[in-house]
Amino acid sequence: MSDEKLLLIDGHSLAYRAFHALPMENFSTATGQTTNAVYGFTSMLLTAAEREAPTHIAVAFDLGRETFRLAEYSEYKAGRKKTAPEFHGQVELIKDVLGALGVPVLELKGYEADDILATMAGVGAAAGYDTYVASGDKDSFQLSRIAAEDHAAVTILYPKRGFTDLTYMTPQAVEDKYGVSPANYRGLAALVGEKADNLPGVPGVGEKTAAKWLGLYGDLPGVLAHADDIKGKAGQNLRDHMADVERNYRLNRLIDDLAPADFGLAEGLEAARLGHGERARVGELFDQLEFRQFGERIAAFLDPADRAPSVPAVELPEVRVLAADDVLQWLDGLDPAAPLGLACDADPAGQDADVLALAQDRNIGVIELHSLPEAVLRALDGVLAGAEDLACHDAKPQVKALVHRGLGQIKPHTDTELVAYLLTPDARSYDFAELTMRHLGLDLTGDAEPGTLDLDAGKSLGLRAWAVIGLASALRAELDRVAEVSLLDRIERPTQEVLARMELAGIGVDGPALSALIDEFGTQADLSAQQAYEAIGHEVNLGSPKQLQVVLFDELDMPKTKKTKTGYTTDADALTDLYISTDHPFLGHLLAYRDTIKLKQTVVGLQKTVAGDGRIHTTYLQTVAATGRLSSKDPNLQNIPVRSDAGKRIRGVFVPEADAGYTELLSADYSQIEMRIMAHLAGDESLIAAFNAGEDLHSYVAGEVFGVPAAEVTPAMRSKVKAMSYGLVYGLSAYGLSRQLRIGAGEAQGLMDDYFARFGAVKEYLEAIVEEARGRGYTETMYGRRRYLPQLNSDRRQQRQMAERAALNAPIQGSAADIMKIAMRRVDRGLHEAGLHSRLLLQVHDEVIIETHADERQEVARIVTEAMGQAATLRVPLTVNIGHGGTWEDAAH
Repeated sequence: MSDEKLLLIDGHSLAYRAFHALPMENFSTATGQTTNAVYGFTSMLLTAAEREAPTHIAVAFDLGRETFRLAEYSEYKAGRKKTAPEFHGQVELIKDVLGALGVPVLELKGYEADDILATMAGVGAAAGYDTYVASGDKDSFQLSRIAAEDHAAVTILYPKRGFTDLTYMTPQAVEDKYGVSPANYRGLAALVGEKADNLPGVPGVGEKTAAKWLGLYGDLPGVLAHADDIKGKAGQNLRDHMADVERNYRLNRLIDDLAPADFGLAEGLEAARLGHGERARVGELFDQLEFRQFGERIAAFLDPADRAPSVPAVELPEVRVLAADDVLQWLDGLDPAAPLGLACDADPAGQDADVLALAQDRNIGVIELHSLPEAVLRALDGVLAGAEDLACHDAKPQVKALVHRGLGQIKPHTDTELVAYLLTPDARSYDFAELTMRHLGLDLTGDAEPGTLDLDAGKSLGLRAWAVIGLASALRAELDRVAEVSLLDRIERPTQEVLARMELAGIGVDGPALSALIDEFGTQADLSAQQAYEAIGHEVNLGSPKQLQVVLFDELDMPKTKKTKTGYTTDADALTDLYISTDHPFLGHLLAYRDTIKLKQTVVGLQKTVAGDGRIHTTYLQTVAATGRLSSKDPNLQNIPVRSDAGKRIRGVFVPEADAGYTELLSADYSQIEMRIMAHLAGDESLIAAFNAGEDLHSYVAGEVFGVPAAEVTPAMRSKVKAMSYGLVYGLSAYGLSRQLRIGAGEAQGLMDDYFARFGAVKEYLEAIVEEARGRGYTETMYGRRRYLPQLNSDRRQQRQMAERAALNAPIQGSAADIMKIAMRRVDRGLHEAGLHSRLLLQVHDEVIIETHADERQEVARIVTEAMGQAATLRVPLTVNIGHGGTWEDAAH
């Protein structure tokens, strides 16, 4: 026997399980491509590789319904629910993932995946490979067998919950569960029938009876030969349905003698050996699918040469851990004009750092910060402030941590994480070790833990500080090649400095008001729950889908929603549709309960992040969105509802710091900035004229589309056109628009046709964006920010459409993000240059929040209006709305 191990996978079976196991709403890309099946399948595949450690993997797929079984029996598999369209498109993406990982995809017209698996199981076992077949189809049980002299064992991996809960169906396991050998499982299934395949069995005959007969008469032909000897109603039913059983027995036999060359394995088993994957291809695809979780789990699938770049023989420099008395002399030896690398052990939130490493050329010093005398700390501050070419990786938390240590805010010349982000904005991560391996061929792993300083920790930090110098040089050269250095130096780097100050400042919170709001939302939730109970006459767990299914579909006999593996869905969209169609009060109270509970969770989350200074210090993410937009975490302030009354209540707990002389919050935001950018880039004279005339854009456009004067535009007309206008920026299809507006697809398409007929320049611009990006492989913002979209030329329709939606979205949304960053820098600089105490605190969506000091509001409003309004020169004005008040909500406008 061989040491080789072959894993065979039923692709459709596992993909379908993944599709129903993971909620679609939680797995989609920014361009709207659903990815739950792809993600789930990929996770199962990687888990299988880790748990089973196969040397070979191949995946079989069905190739349409037209098979020899259907030709014999036209009702074969009839009655199955129509597969959701969101699933079909993902199968091709799964095949793309397998192709990138070097896993053969096996298909053969006229046959099912099961037949291919049966053939391959025989091939693998005959070659002496321990063979495992992963399938959710019980027909595969007939393949199970133990090892013998002429073949290895075949074991069926039957998944209960993906690959997290597997049943190993050995011959003994099959017999223990069904009372028959694998060879006789086929006969048992023929007698009992297979509902999934629409193969009716003998009425009244279950698995125990079928197993008893097979035990008595040897196999199914033996049972049929002795049919007249079987007494009672069961025997009569068998005789009455003999033809059905014989047909079932023919159809459920798995064909095991196909030619591997016919279904894609002309090279034999060697083609299924792990190690044919391509890291770059996998990375590109995972970036497009926005999969950031799998990382090095793909290593087993890669060619050895691609698993890790070869590491040249580089003599690493010595790292010196400096005693406090030696720091001053060591700092004096540094050249302020030469590149300087920095690394410290800051925690992710930038709250503190204990150890700092600096490197210049091969001179590396590691400094323990908490033991430094004040004079030495000031000397260190001067060196960092005076460094002309300071480099580090993931600078913001380190900048903040050093400020907490008593140093001034440093301004790195190069943050290698930011540069890597600009070069590959769709990448899953910008890990320092991966970047140094890829660009410098250096294997530097290991990080110092906060609060420790030993030789290994110091060496690790020191080598990071040394390596970041070379990485900065390599990445900046690449950035210069693609003409994005100005984007780094004029937009991203200044934005990072502003964000660090904003995060350090935080925003004040009215603690008692926040606690009262939590209590209020809790009381509202309890009231809604009680009203829901009264509507049905009893209590029920409103958080239990199973109990809700009983109430909705059994007790209240409501129309069935979408079927899932756990029953009919009770998600928000489904319940909203039910409420609209039935107007049942239980649903109204249930939806109100869910909304209020979600609000309470949001507010409780805010309370947990209030720091000891009574302020919330959110962390801004600058390298996540490929378009350049900022997001935040801990807490995510973009989760606060924008226009609802509850959202207003939540904003009402954010207040200025009165004890420090701050009296108000000032809010400033852009009016319809993305629409203005679209008008500017498209050059549509009608839209430009409307903006320049100061008209309400959506009313004007609605009037043009519906052919009525602007004064006669109804709120419904305006709402439809507004949704479509913004949808165009995000690549919204007619189908997507119909879903969003809850109108027919035909009406949505007509609305889009009327829009483009009136605003032809917009249509020409949007089409030109896609075609231009298809030709050069990327889109660009007004400031040169690129988003690479190689899949625009994919022969896979799903991948191509995903990339097309991204191409529509990136230039407009990205330009808006760039302008907002420029505006933030101008506002921050304007406040500083005017010598004001007022400070920039937050940026959320298209809004900035400034904390105004006593008697400075009018000057702040002037600076902000001018800074934001002149952040970009467009063919239309950048209109800025200003509001102010004692809370964030009071400052709304």
